[in-house]
Amino acid sequence: MAKPAKGKAKVKVTSTGKKVSYGAKGAKVAPNTPKGDAYCARSAAQMKQYPKAAKDPNSPLRLSRKRWQCSGKKSVKK
Repeated sequence: MAKPAKGKAKVKVTSTGKKVSYGAKGAKVAPNTPKGDAYCARSAAQMKQYPKAAKDPNSPLRLSRKRWQCSGKKSVKK
């Protein structure tokens, strides 16, 4: 199993073998809470700011939003 880059919480290995590290080390993910809503609102603005990362399904931004269960600017329980 791949190890995350130093200072990162998670790692994903894509189908092409590329390693993508994301998340703050030791960060607690709390979807469907005010903290989750705040993260989703911030990251939604980043999606507009960085359209290239918004299109890549394996970008750290997209992977983190998936982990926080973001739907638009809200963190929802699925």
